[in-house]
Amino acid sequence: MARSSTSSKPKKFPPRTRPYGAPRPPSPGAARAPGPADRRGHVIVQNYLSAPARAEILAWLSGLRPIWEFRYPTTRPPPRGEAQRQLLRPVYWLGNWQFACLDYYRPPRGVHERAVQAEPFPRVLAGIVADIERRARRAFPREHVPERWHLNTCLVNFYGDRREGDRWVDSARVGEHRDFEPGPVASLSLGERALFQFVAPRRGDERSPPILTQWLDDGSLQLFAGPFFKDRVLHRVQRVDHRAGIVLPPAIEDFRSRRVNFTFRYVPDEHVVPYAELSAQARGDIEPYVRELAVSSPFFARALAAAQP
Repeated sequence: MARSSTSSKPKKFPPRTRPYGAPRPPSPGAARAPGPADRRGHVIVQNYLSAPARAEILAWLSGLRPIWEFRYPTTRPPPRGEAQRQLLRPVYWLGNWQFACLDYYRPPRGVHERAVQAEPFPRVLAGIVADIERRARRAFPREHVPERWHLNTCLVNFYGDRREGDRWVDSARVGEHRDFEPGPVASLSLGERALFQFVAPRRGDERSPPILTQWLDDGSLQLFAGPFFKDRVLHRVQRVDHRAGIVLPPAIEDFRSRRVNFTFRYVPDEHVVPYAELSAQARGDIEPYVRELAVSSPFFARALAAAQP
């Protein structure tokens, strides 16, 4: 068979500037791996939680009544025509509550009416917080711990499966984000282990590879602080195991928890506002949640009463 008469000149490739098998250089703007100085901003304490403290926390959780929040106020249409949606998991806050519909605490601009005074830590968590504060001040450079820093807010996150119709959907994950509260952040884990990763910020639709991956086991404590882990990179929970078959309290309608995480952070005290001192619009936006909380929380029942004319 005759060959095609079409011909082409051999292609010329640019000379290689790196040996075969050598790693590619990082793309411009890519976050580097943490160096020795950066690693001072990350601490893991495995088996941190004692058996008595764990039992006391579980007993306290049994009486808790977490709530489901919506991203925007239910009293008015979402902004920019966005759809109203429920958060992925039920939540509870201690110390001060950052309701999703008021947006979260984001200094320097997002500090007004973002942190609403909430019930204090139970005795067992108050003791743990005091110990974590001492550890953080020993572990991190002084310049990474604000002068008035103390852990006065705690997000209690429930990881597990939620019921959607006649099926259960795994919602045990958190997308890439940054904690904007100043100073060190502490995370205490209960239940199934979770795959936690620090990642570089995305550029467009490009998926960032993990910079540091850490399994957070039952009873482990994680702390991070400083310009690298707090300010430069993001973090996420990729997944939570099912292996141990753990189901944790409290009982939540249409939800089964296999991991509970306590994230302790710091909001400057002058930015924490009692419910009664919020503007009329902010009070109206969160009043349905406060009424729901007041059913089982004496603290919020008093806060609701204090706001009555």
